Amino acid sequence: QVQLVESGGGLVQPGGSLRLSCAASQSIFLFNAMGWYRQAPGKQRELVATITTSTSTNYADFVKGRFTISRDNAKNTVYLQMNSLKPEDTAVYLCYARAYGPPSWGKGTLVTVSS
Repeated sequence: QVQLVESGGGLVQPGGSLRLSCAASQSIFLFNAMGWYRQAPGKQRELVATITTSTSTNYADFVKGRFTISRDNAKNTVYLQMNSLKPEDTAVYLCYARAYGPPSWGKGTLVTVSS
């Protein structure tokens, strides 16, 4: 079972930026797709962005043009660059990795956007 560890969350003002990292305990070439979900208090978990082994990307409409997902295969790490953050982006951001079968999840990192 792969271990996924997120980092980079924190408190940021509206309009600010953060970069989240998701470090995997094994080669990310093993996974067809990796990405990020988020879950705000009292809300359903929602997909934010995904990236495949061929570096094809997909974004939720609410982050298009503001967030960028990328991967560093040598470091077994996936990133989420978040710009122009809004208060409604406040959530726990969770990394996932999917090969065949159920995805693996990290424990999440909290992002709070507030003045």
